[in-house]
Amino acid sequence: MSEHRRKPPQPQGGGRAAARRGQSAPSGRRAAPRGTNGSLSETYGAGGDDSPYEGRAAARRAAQRSTGTGASRRRAAEPAGRGPGRGRGRPAPPGKKRFIDYPRAGKYGAMRWVPSWRQVTALFIGFFGCLVAAAGIGYAVVAVPNPAEAATAQNNVYYWSDGTQMVATGGEVNRQIIAYEKIPKAMRYAVMSAENKTFETDNGVDPMGIARAVVNMAKGGQTQGGSTITQQYVKNAMLDDQSQTLSRKVKELFISVKVGASVEKEDIMRGYLNTAYFGRGAYGLQAAARTYFGKDAEKLNPSQCAFLAAILKGATYYDPAGATSIDPAATPEANTKRVTYRWGWILDEMVKDKRLSPGTRAKYKDFPKIERPRSNAQLGGQIGYLVDTAKGYILNNTNITPKQLEQGGYEIHTTFDKNKVKELEAAVKKVRKEHIKPKLRPETDTHVQFGGASVNPKSGAIEAIYGGEDATKHFTNNADVTGAQVGSTFKPFVLAAAMTWGKRDPDLDPDQAQDERTIVSPKSLYSGKNNLKIEDYDGTVWTNEEGKEWLQANDGDESYGSAPKYQIDLREAMRVSANSAFVQLGMDVGLDRVKEAALEAGLKKDSLTGTSFPSFSIGISDPSAIRMAGSYATFAASGKQNDPFSVSKVEYEGLTKFDHEEIASPKEAFTADVADNVTDVLKTVVDKGTGTSAQLAGREVAGKTGTTDGNKSAWFVGYTPQLSTAISMYRMDDDESNKNRTFLEMYGTGGQKTIHGASFPAEIWHDYMEDALKNVPPKAFPEPQAIGVIVNDDPDPTPTPSVEESPEESPEPSPSPSQSEPVVPSPTPSGKPCKNPFDPTCQDTGGTDTGGTDTGGTDGGVTPTPSEPDDNTRGNQNGGLFGGPAG
Repeated sequence: MSEHRRKPPQPQGGGRAAARRGQSAPSGRRAAPRGTNGSLSETYGAGGDDSPYEGRAAARRAAQRSTGTGASRRRAAEPAGRGPGRGRGRPAPPGKKRFIDYPRAGKYGAMRWVPSWRQVTALFIGFFGCLVAAAGIGYAVVAVPNPAEAATAQNNVYYWSDGTQMVATGGEVNRQIIAYEKIPKAMRYAVMSAENKTFETDNGVDPMGIARAVVNMAKGGQTQGGSTITQQYVKNAMLDDQSQTLSRKVKELFISVKVGASVEKEDIMRGYLNTAYFGRGAYGLQAAARTYFGKDAEKLNPSQCAFLAAILKGATYYDPAGATSIDPAATPEANTKRVTYRWGWILDEMVKDKRLSPGTRAKYKDFPKIERPRSNAQLGGQIGYLVDTAKGYILNNTNITPKQLEQGGYEIHTTFDKNKVKELEAAVKKVRKEHIKPKLRPETDTHVQFGGASVNPKSGAIEAIYGGEDATKHFTNNADVTGAQVGSTFKPFVLAAAMTWGKRDPDLDPDQAQDERTIVSPKSLYSGKNNLKIEDYDGTVWTNEEGKEWLQANDGDESYGSAPKYQIDLREAMRVSANSAFVQLGMDVGLDRVKEAALEAGLKKDSLTGTSFPSFSIGISDPSAIRMAGSYATFAASGKQNDPFSVSKVEYEGLTKFDHEEIASPKEAFTADVADNVTDVLKTVVDKGTGTSAQLAGREVAGKTGTTDGNKSAWFVGYTPQLSTAISMYRMDDDESNKNRTFLEMYGTGGQKTIHGASFPAEIWHDYMEDALKNVPPKAFPEPQAIGVIVNDDPDPTPTPSVEESPEESPEPSPSPSQSEPVVPSPTPSGKPCKNPFDPTCQDTGGTDTGGTDTGGTDGGVTPTPSEPDDNTRGNQNGGLFGGPAG
């Protein structure tokens, strides 16, 4: 019953009072003094006498004993605000319990610092719990990165036309990525036995493997790598950071676990073997197979695979060729000993792992034969020019970008014939060795350059080029645009224009004259007079920049034909290379039509210079050797024109990215009658004209020599039905830092008074073609059909009607009248023909020639270029980065 309830009165008496005091003592309350108003005794109705002091003390001690406190312990002071007697005799509250009892309470000395078994267990569980949590967070946060660009960068493999490898180069890294199916099973097993036996079952990380590697390394024995194949793939292909820091190692670990869980084993193995470094600059298995064994990876045998697996441990110390430049200890002898032991150990491990049968292992007792180290680029000699030409063609004619090509990985099948390239180079070297002697004639025989190209008339394939002495020393590709004028080799285009569109009739008004023309026969008569006064088709005399009459000179200032008229037919004019006849023919036909004929044959618009000047007809333009060979190939193919090309197919990781057959589109540039008649006239040049030094025994040859004013360049371009070849020769300082390089005269070069197309260029052409066609059966050109009518350019005022030519009849000179009529504007964008270059109405100012020994040029080829062409590339647009895109 609560002590606060009113108690019934008790009998008074000493005994009962004492008993009552004894009963109330445990409550801790003390009675108020007797006689005090409002005392507790009164409130509760308790009467009684004051208890003696001793009695209260005894009660307090009794209360203390009942609560377990010591008798000697003093009671704390009453809290403020409590009534007298409140809380007296209660025990002190217990101390607050700590969450971590450390140092341990109730322990003394060193024992306070010794954790309990509960604490040790909790700490162990907490530590591993944190690790698991951190691993989970790391696994969730870290993503599998894409393979780094540096790990996927490859080079490009170029092939000859017969499918054999020319060179592997052109990219940042010597690597060719191959498919998993191209990796031999023996190679995969060799790597697993040597590097990661549990690869097929582990999750990307092998703790036991790492521990085993550490133990074996401590013992100094042979070991597998501590890292798994997955970890090595991640390190090689996905981490740009190759440092040995803890953070990088942790990152590698997390990524490896995730890759092991999310990427197929086949993809990991393929990625590893395509990115691993095998030494000698070879990245990836395919490059390594080519570097060490000269074969494709899929053709490796188990012994060769074991060798390449051994190389992965470190090419510096395992390449039999040695690497003393990196470490003097890596001698060939020491490396051979190391790699031989590891090679044998890997084969034995493959047997132990049941990945190679003992019988197969017994076949490979001898160490495999390794090829000697060689340069990966091999861009010296003509190879650099060939690679440059093919690369230029790809960039100009496919969707492959320069950046993609730099990253590599492309297999580029070129049109170049290995033997023809060697034979063309040999023909040039022969002439150089026999005739060009810079030490003997330093004033005339220095800076001599040759260029050349060979094109198949049937397809347009470029089968050979000569770009210069050495692509690593002479950086301009001489088969491409060089600025060397082509001279009289341009005349066949004038003849083709005359037989295609014909000469204009001076009796008609300009508009009718453009439409009503007379097709010209090769037997038509023109003046071969030296210093011939040149007129427009309507009889208007052309003047030079000084206002003087334009007088066209012939080579050697010689007149052809009998005085006083000096008339010769066009076949004879071509045979002797009479400039005057073809300059006047070009004016009669129209320079716009001559330009159109050149473009139709295959020349590029931006290589045609001075298209509104009379000398345009005799070669002041500067096409490349490739384009000249290609345009003459149009005549060889009876008028079918094929753009020259140097790449037949491009593949990437087994997929075809470009196939020339899909875009090949031959067109009819000229009718067969026109082309075959041009060929027939050019045969005369070789048979008994300026090109006799190009004759080939038992073969029909058509061709044309070319020499320019100032003797600054010389050409011979010729063809058979199977092959068209152009050879150029000129002198130019090869210092490419000099932006104002000029062509030098060739008087006295090679010990000759002057250089003509019939000299060294024709000699090179002959020697090369003789070898190039050695095993090709001779073939005759098509028989030409009669074409056009005989026109007579004799200014005799007595007109004689032209008669149609027949094959059986001989030409009869028929003079045609010449009357003055207004100048006919050119229908081409060049606008009005420029008779005076200072005439503000002129739109084409390319060329300022007033005549000369062949082309009438006055600047040796460095003439102002015409107005901006439609295309924005200089050159052939089918290859070449040294001197513009080339083919």
